[in-house]
Amino acid sequence: MSRMNDQLAFLTEADKLKSTLRATMLCDASRHENSGEHSWHIALYAMVMAEHAVRPVNVDRVIKMLLIHDLVEIDAGDNPIHGDHDPAEMEAIEQAAATRIFGLLPDDQTKSFRALWDEFEAAETDDAIFAKSLDRVQPVVSNLETGGRSWVDYNVTREQVEARVGTKVQRGAPAIWSTLKARIDDWFARNAAN
Repeated sequence: MSRMNDQLAFLTEADKLKSTLRATMLCDASRHENSGEHSWHIALYAMVMAEHAVRPVNVDRVIKMLLIHDLVEIDAGDNPIHGDHDPAEMEAIEQAAATRIFGLLPDDQTKSFRALWDEFEAAETDDAIFAKSLDRVQPVVSNLETGGRSWVDYNVTREQVEARVGTKVQRGAPAIWSTLKARIDDWFARNAAN
C-alpha cells in the first residue's frame, strides 16, 4: 500500500499543474492556458506530428517526456521564453522542483521519471530534441491564432522568435519550422507598421 500511496501523492501533486497559468493564450484567445493543458496539447502534437521529426523518434517516449516536462512549474511557475528572468536561477529552482516532485514517487519511478525529465532538459537524444521542438511549436501556433497576443505583450521581434524558438524547432522538426516561419514572417510583416 505504501507504493500506491506514494503514487497517489505524486498524482495529487501533479494536479497543481492545472493551476499554473502560462503566458500563452488558448487559440480562441478566451484566456491564458495552464501548464496542464499545455502538456496535454503538446503530447497530442507528438502523436500527430511525429512523422515530421528530423530523425525517427519513439513517440511513446516523446509523449512521456512532454507529459512530465513542465511538472517543475508547480514550484517554479511558468517562465515565458520571451520573459525577463535569470536562466541560471530558474534552472536551479527547476532542478530542486524536479527532485522534490519526482521524489514523491516510489524509488524506481523517481529514477525513471527524473531520468526522462533530465533527458528532455539536456535535449541531446533524438526523442528529446523533437520533444523540445514541439514545446516551442505550440506557443507559436497559439500566437499566430490569437493575433500575436504574447508577442505583443512581451514586445517580441521576429528576430527574437527566430533565435529563441526557431533554432530549437529547426533542430528537431525543420519541416514544421519551415511552415511556421512563413506564417511568422507574414505576421511580423503585417504588424510591423502597427
